[in-house]
Amino acid sequence: MRAEIISIGTEIMLGEITDTNAAFIASKLPQFGIDLLYVTQVGDDVARLQEVIARAWQRSDLVFTTGGLGPTEDDLTRECVAAVLGEQMTVDAEQEAHLRQWFAQRTREFPERNLKQATTIPSCRVLPNPRGTAPGWWVQRDGHVIVVMPGPPAEMTHMWEREVDPELERRSTAVLVSRTLKTSGLGEGSVDERLGDLWKSANPYLGIYARRDGVHVRISAKAPTREEAWALIVPVEQEVRRILGPAIWGVDDDSLAAGVGKLLRDAGLTLGVMESATGGAIADAITDGEGSTEYFLGSLVTYATQAKIDLGVPGGVVFTHGVISEATAEAMARAARERLGSDVGLGITGIAGGAEMEGQPPGTMHIAVTDGDRMLYRQYAYYQGREAAKRRAVTESLNLLRSFLQSE
Repeated sequence: MRAEIISIGTEIMLGEITDTNAAFIASKLPQFGIDLLYVTQVGDDVARLQEVIARAWQRSDLVFTTGGLGPTEDDLTRECVAAVLGEQMTVDAEQEAHLRQWFAQRTREFPERNLKQATTIPSCRVLPNPRGTAPGWWVQRDGHVIVVMPGPPAEMTHMWEREVDPELERRSTAVLVSRTLKTSGLGEGSVDERLGDLWKSANPYLGIYARRDGVHVRISAKAPTREEAWALIVPVEQEVRRILGPAIWGVDDDSLAAGVGKLLRDAGLTLGVMESATGGAIADAITDGEGSTEYFLGSLVTYATQAKIDLGVPGGVVFTHGVISEATAEAMARAARERLGSDVGLGITGIAGGAEMEGQPPGTMHIAVTDGDRMLYRQYAYYQGREAAKRRAVTESLNLLRSFLQSE
């Protein structure tokens, strides 16, 4: 089955927003055996939008559009789909009532202009949008389908998961499922070498990807049903786990921070952090996980040297060894543990900016973890800009913490 995606909005063409919707949809299609052939971005212009939709309708079995479903004059997707198919738009009474109720529940006046969001065409089935005012359309005719979805990612992804994904699964004759195993501490070459003959398998087949949080191994299988595909994956996953062992820290949508959180929770331990170069980013990553209050007590963001000293880092350590040093990182880890009353303390100091400091290059980081008896330390240098340096520092800190917890 051939598919294409049309991302609609002048703001995309001007570079004001990033088109994440197309990437999301593209990532979902392979599991249904759908081949994505084209991705088009087009502005809010009637002639151009009609041209793009007409071309897609002629050459593809499935067309997915996002954007252009708002109430304003430049929201043109419904009108253009109707024009291309030669169908008349009418206001659907049920959708109008739902829309008016949506505004009433929020004690807001209903703008009559929003009525266009309650319109349908004869070939359309309405897709509910509980997260916004713009319902989607599932338009089917002459062996072709156009799925019309809103532009805001939170609305689009919710509609996809609740409405579009189940419909595509019902229609699919083959499905592709994948399991991603996430590793740390190993390079791409090392993972490739260790997995050896597994790479020769055609179904399931393996892929290896370097990501921010380590090297990922994806195992994908294709079969008539989801159950049959998973049955193909299971023995291969077991073998990959046997080979890579403790280097695997998570699967699929797991985050490294959540994996570390699980280790802390399972061990009944709490964590306190003192961070300098990362400016609170470690705390942000950890608290993204559900239930982090069970194991995370807090973070002391001590960007200035005096702040470190005021919160327990001995001045003698800082002035003797330097702010950016192993000794200071270790003192920060101890101070975090003592000040916050946690079982484990993590300290990080380094250079997030692009200038050399204390004779060390940009991107240099010193990280330490302690439980009062043991101390684990790591130093590295990585710099591809300030944002990348901080992001890498978070990953390295979580990896060090993971190693520490697993070595008990």
